[in-house]
Amino acid sequence: MLEMPVQFKYSIRVFIFFIFLMAAGTRVQCKAQFSGPEAASSIPESDRVQPAALAKILGGHDADKPLILQVGSRVMFAQAHIAGSEYAGPGSQAAGLQLLEGRTAQTRKSKLIVIYCGCCPWMRCPNVAPAYKRLHELGFTNVKVLYIANNFGDDWVGKGFPVAQGE
Repeated sequence: MLEMPVQFKYSIRVFIFFIFLMAAGTRVQCKAQFSGPEAASSIPESDRVQPAALAKILGGHDADKPLILQVGSRVMFAQAHIAGSEYAGPGSQAAGLQLLEGRTAQTRKSKLIVIYCGCCPWMRCPNVAPAYKRLHELGFTNVKVLYIANNFGDDWVGKGFPVAQGE
């Protein structure tokens, strides 16, 4: 068996320790990102809507349908989105929030707005809470968030609810 020089053994230990610190820091950063006032869990139960309930609303004949905005990634929206929904930019980014503001600028403040993402499980979604908060800051009084427990594919598409593709 080959004997490694002492300096090389030391370098490997430092490298492994550095990787360990990076991994630990990432876990702390992720936990901080998905807990607190900007976490999906901060959205009150009363402002959450279940997928089946939204599908029922969309299937009805109500003349005043909600404005449905996807606040996740554009790629995800292009792959599949709620039929009739519009892309409004990722809620976790300033550019996405600006796009959301622009889209809702001419919307009456009492209009029912439903936002959703579906990129990942509810407790880890970085997009819905900032978008929800921003709409309230803009004075909207009837904002709901689609509760997607796992992801859009499982909780909407997989349940057979209405889907569209493309931009």
